[in-house]
Amino acid sequence: MISYKEKIADILAPQIEGLEKHEIMAMIEVPADSKMGDYAFPCFKLAKILRKAPPLIAKGIAEAIEGEALFERVESVNAYVNMFVSREDMAANVIGEVLKQGDDYGRSDIGAGKTVIVEYSSPNIAKPFHIGHIRSTVIGNSIYKIYDFLGYDTVRINHLGDYGTQFGKMICAYRRWGNREDVIKEPIKSLLSYYTKFHEEAEKDPSLEDEARAIFVKLENGEPEEVELWQWFREESLKEFNRVYDMLGITFDSYNGESFYSDKMPAVVQELKDKGLLVEDGGAQIVKLDQFDLPPALITKSDGSTLYITRDIAAAIYRKQTYDFYKNIYVVASQQNLHFQQWIKVIELMGYDWANDCVHVPFGLVSMEDGTMSTRQGRVIFLEDVLNRAVEKTREIILEKNVNTENIEETARDVGIGAVVFNELSNYRIKDYVFSWDKVLNFEGETGPYVQYTHARACSILRNAGEEVVAAASGGFDASKVTSDSAHELIKLIYEMPEVIAEAGEKYEPSIVTRHIVDMAQAFNKFYHDEHILVDDEDEKQARVALVIAARNAIRNGLDLLGMKAPERM
Repeated sequence: MISYKEKIADILAPQIEGLEKHEIMAMIEVPADSKMGDYAFPCFKLAKILRKAPPLIAKGIAEAIEGEALFERVESVNAYVNMFVSREDMAANVIGEVLKQGDDYGRSDIGAGKTVIVEYSSPNIAKPFHIGHIRSTVIGNSIYKIYDFLGYDTVRINHLGDYGTQFGKMICAYRRWGNREDVIKEPIKSLLSYYTKFHEEAEKDPSLEDEARAIFVKLENGEPEEVELWQWFREESLKEFNRVYDMLGITFDSYNGESFYSDKMPAVVQELKDKGLLVEDGGAQIVKLDQFDLPPALITKSDGSTLYITRDIAAAIYRKQTYDFYKNIYVVASQQNLHFQQWIKVIELMGYDWANDCVHVPFGLVSMEDGTMSTRQGRVIFLEDVLNRAVEKTREIILEKNVNTENIEETARDVGIGAVVFNELSNYRIKDYVFSWDKVLNFEGETGPYVQYTHARACSILRNAGEEVVAAASGGFDASKVTSDSAHELIKLIYEMPEVIAEAGEKYEPSIVTRHIVDMAQAFNKFYHDEHILVDDEDEKQARVALVIAARNAIRNGLDLLGMKAPERM
């Protein structure tokens, strides 16, 4: 795809002394108001170099480049050179490129030969897969898709929470109050009830905590009874988790959780000891981090059991040895910021120069309208219930509005689940938010269903145009027929799509893609409203149909990067 900023920099360079081409490119802006041009060049920085007032510099540059074929017109406004590119040129280049690339439009090879690991979702075994997990799950899945689209060799890891003292509590509770039949019938709900019961009883009888710790030590030491119960809890939990992943269309390359690293931790502890980093503190082993204004990292407890941090250090070393990653990305809540600062610093102190390639991508927390969720108290909203309810509401809307779809169930699932996913990805990931049924299931305004409907509308136009017209438009078109204001605004947004995807990857921020496809959907609907597409004039019809194909492809690719379906009928 042609780079307009680069072409403009080539045109500007002979007019500007003292700045390299890459510096000029970096200064070129896209005005928020299209009345101020497609691109603008601010001249403030040139005042010292050229010893002139910025408005005078802008006027001189504008007059010098006015006759360039790339521009329809050039204006100087105060200290800015405002450039309006040839609409016909842009239409020919952009639409032509999208028609050529199809499903690959926006794809890049900038990550070729580099491996990126994305760790996300990572629910705890034997605990509910609740609405709080949706953020890591869908943000991580979108980041994976974006990096894959950018050409990286991307590995998806679900680092299951299948180890730790909570399993001592779970086994203790199961032995005291549980039964096998209930767990087989409703694994997570039964295990959650036992876990909740444990904490209620432990408040009355603190010795239960000691009993649970002793059971976990047995589990770490490989005692057959404890290991058998733990494996059973894990298998039953994964069956339930996979049902939700299937609904979301999410798969993983590895389910290696914390337990996978249990036999790798002694070597890590020994390495820390050999490198003089371990200090004994009341029987526990720690790494002091005072000089970095961080609290000490607790590596082993006084009873010898390990912690999250020990397992994360072991996991990072294993992943570097196994995948030789370029980036090792962790999509984990902002609550864990300190934890990540500590263990990444320990990795650095161990002498591993790839420590800074481990990236924590934090996100804000989800709370309920009546307070914070708590697994211990059994106050959770099951993610599966949210998805099912969204699908049910969508089905009701389809039936009520007599929507033209060949498969009601499939459309209800694609749109309902898409609404939930889009809701999660529509705001900056770091923001906290309160879960609200009304908001999640509101299909009006800038929502997932609105974007999906726009895609379906484009598909409907192409069906009505007929296969012959679509084939002709795909083969060639008269770009001069798609130069109206609404067509040009849509074409500009389609053109920006590859840059938007790259920025979303660089910032680990799927909401950048979400915002952009909403803008494209709005621009498409304005184009649809302003222009009659299937006109009698064959050249006009062919060109407008070509733009519809380009918009459909760009919106569909954007939806896919969010982990959403793009229905062809709604």
